[in-house]
Amino acid sequence: MTLNPIYNQTRYIARKKIFSAPGGKLHILGDSGELLLFSEMKAFRLREDITLYPDETMGRELLRIKARKILDISSTYDVYDMETGETVGALRRKGLKSLIKDEWAILDTQDNEIGTIKEDNALLALLRRAVAIIPLKYNLEIGGMVIPAFRYSFNPFVTKITADFSKDTHGKLDRRLGMAATILLCLVEGKQD
Repeated sequence: MTLNPIYNQTRYIARKKIFSAPGGKLHILGDSGELLLFSEMKAFRLREDITLYPDETMGRELLRIKARKILDISSTYDVYDMETGETVGALRRKGLKSLIKDEWAILDTQDNEIGTIKEDNALLALLRRAVAIIPLKYNLEIGGMVIPAFRYSFNPFVTKITADFSKDTHGKLDRRLGMAATILLCLVEGKQD
């Protein structure tokens, strides 16, 4: 089955207003600023269940990210392509390691670790927890490559993260997992700021 063309891009920008309605709205934009995905977050959920749509009418589900457990520091988030009906893989937050330096495992459909997403520098990670204006940066490690793929832009009113997969020229990372990682970094890690 052919994948939706939105997963063929190499750069995505996730934006969530900090002071918005309970739960908030998340916009995923393409490189030229066009809306690719939209989600309206539900407030006060014990288990994250994020559904992404192609626009704000929310008429057709494209991607779903669902936590396996309720309130777990090492939560695993399954990623589903709602158009193809397939499970794409999962992302697991490495809870205890993430207290000092944020780290996520990228899992295939059988829960085998195929890569990681790590905050770029332990010393900067500690400083960032004390001084919120130091922007977060994450490296993607997959297939023997280390790619500086995720970068936060400091703005006190908008959580914004740019994901750049252009250095993954061999397509080692399924862009649907990359999109899900971008969203989770924006939502889960953004709550710590």
